[in-house]
Amino acid sequence: MKNHFVLLFSVSMIMLFSCQSPDTKTGDFNLLPLPQHAEFTGASALSVDDIIHYYSADGSELPVLGEYLSEIQPAEKQSQSQIIFKMDESLELNAEGYTLDISKRLITIAGKDKAGLLYGFMTLEQLMEDALEQGVPLPLCHIEDFPLLSYRAIHLDVKHHREKTEYYYKLMDKLARYKVNAIIAEMEDKLAYERQPEVGSADAMSIAEWKKLSDYAMERNIEISPLIQGLGHASFILKHDQFKELRDDPESDWAFNPLDPKTYDVQFDLYLDAMEATPHGRYLHVGGDEVHTTGRESGKSPLELQLIWLDKVCKFAGINERIPIFWDDMPLKQAGVYRAMFNPDLTQEEVNSVWEKNESKLLEFLDQFPKNCVYMRWNYSTPQAIGNGMAMEWFREYGMQVMGATAGQTRWVLMPQNESNMENIRSFAMTSIEKGLDGLLLTLWDDDSPHFELYMRGILAFAEYSWSGDQRSKEEIKAAYRHREFSNSVAGDEFAFIDRLEKPVALWNNALLLDRSDRRSLRKLDDPIGEAVIDLPDVGNRGQWSVEYADRLELAAEMIMECDSIAAKISVMKSNATRNTYRLEVYEQVNHLVRFSAHALLLLKAYDETQGEQEINEALIRIQNLPIEFKELRDQLEKVYGQIRILSKPEGYLLDQDHHTHLANQSISFDWLFIAEKLFLEKIERTF
Repeated sequence: MKNHFVLLFSVSMIMLFSCQSPDTKTGDFNLLPLPQHAEFTGASALSVDDIIHYYSADGSELPVLGEYLSEIQPAEKQSQSQIIFKMDESLELNAEGYTLDISKRLITIAGKDKAGLLYGFMTLEQLMEDALEQGVPLPLCHIEDFPLLSYRAIHLDVKHHREKTEYYYKLMDKLARYKVNAIIAEMEDKLAYERQPEVGSADAMSIAEWKKLSDYAMERNIEISPLIQGLGHASFILKHDQFKELRDDPESDWAFNPLDPKTYDVQFDLYLDAMEATPHGRYLHVGGDEVHTTGRESGKSPLELQLIWLDKVCKFAGINERIPIFWDDMPLKQAGVYRAMFNPDLTQEEVNSVWEKNESKLLEFLDQFPKNCVYMRWNYSTPQAIGNGMAMEWFREYGMQVMGATAGQTRWVLMPQNESNMENIRSFAMTSIEKGLDGLLLTLWDDDSPHFELYMRGILAFAEYSWSGDQRSKEEIKAAYRHREFSNSVAGDEFAFIDRLEKPVALWNNALLLDRSDRRSLRKLDDPIGEAVIDLPDVGNRGQWSVEYADRLELAAEMIMECDSIAAKISVMKSNATRNTYRLEVYEQVNHLVRFSAHALLLLKAYDETQGEQEINEALIRIQNLPIEFKELRDQLEKVYGQIRILSKPEGYLLDQDHHTHLANQSISFDWLFIAEKLFLEKIERTF
């Protein structure tokens, strides 16, 4: 059936876009994710206001509805209703599939199962949104739809900050709308553990609060499973004095000692609380990546130590009726096949050579690889590499389960970049579909902690690729994102400012720092102002500074022009958007912040090149006003961000050793976001 519908899809797309004509009666309907098969044949006689009654043809319960259907009422008779729905297991569609038909005066929805029924209504909601916004009737249409991947999960990483609780509920509504059906929640210390209460942060959500959110999500066909980091990435536990004896290296809070039985006492307690907090999750993600344990002179190799730990945690997960998920990188790295997974230039012959040389190191311990585990093959940049596919096939060849993990956010500052990583999301989704895998995870790392709303374009691209496959170009998906999330009136390419903002954001990262300096590392310097902040003009050598920094100043001038152009685009979009204007306000604040660095550099240039005492004094006053300007800018940014985000960690929060220099882990207050600007302005105040 799947090939049949893919063929139908290619034909029906012509019909879909023929509905987007100058004839305003038919409207512009741009669904996301794109259905597998959709025929649009004109305009019905139904307006959104006409839809007031529903009828369940088989007694099925009405699924959770969105805002446009929230007021509909049951009809006593089928003839009195505008919507008739039922569940029909005989539909020749994948699980979660549905059909949606709109005739002249009637809407009919059939779901393959409960989830399919929900998604049929979610698609209807999108059609109603377009019809209402454009003042047109609903379209005459026939839709047959289903997902190509059954498990479509996003990563909710709350290790460095929390959003306000109500935001998570709105997020569940959003994900259901776009047919995302799972979350892997990386909780770290944002769960108030009851068995090991020292681990939970003061701002952690209780088990009851997480459970309530999990129940709400499950009503929307979203299954939340926990990720509790283990073996490595354990700083949130091992930073505390009472757990230091469990460290693999007494001087490092990074990794547990896998040979100490007390390690498992602590880890299993955390697992139990996390599973209780997520009662509908089928998985327990145990982490296990980026760690090299020593075994404290036990004579055991890092690979053997890794598998000892993995065996114990996987048995625990199985006993507790959870499927363990494990990041697969360390066994592959310890066996010597890791680099081939990230080098897309290697030929099949070269990759074969790597495996022929090193596979024996894996086979030696083959019996120790747990078979109840899902080995998660993460690759955020080169999922198309032959070596990446070889690694996945190795696990499958020996009877192990495999799932891929792509990324919508890695170590980018302020906002996801590389077009929200859309190409790599597409590539891994297609690899997963072609290999017949069950699912895919979209990781959304909080390491450098952009505003979560700015992850949405990547999330929606993931929703499209994991449900529909590779049916639309990136530009078409970006247009669908603008249409669905803001308004059909701003879907055009003239409003495509997000990609344009990437370059100013990338330049902002180190704009006020010396070459080869990195804002992530400033916390670890003895004298960050002297060692890393950009030099300032020397009044005794006018013009020399501008020559020395000519290239950077040229980029600053370009940044100003680009930021001003982007600001104008955002302003127009805010005026025309009918929804999600808050996200545009967040982008606006990002744009203001990156513009400030360019603005400051150009003020220094003007001061350095100015001649005449009065002009020099005027230029100096503008520089001296920079701290005031920045305070106003920061206050406004925090006001906007703070509408949904808890900006500061609790008083007395213990920061860990920050092994991977995560920006968001470098101060208790929100200072970490502005660390380079704060040091630069301090240098300004000292100098001028």
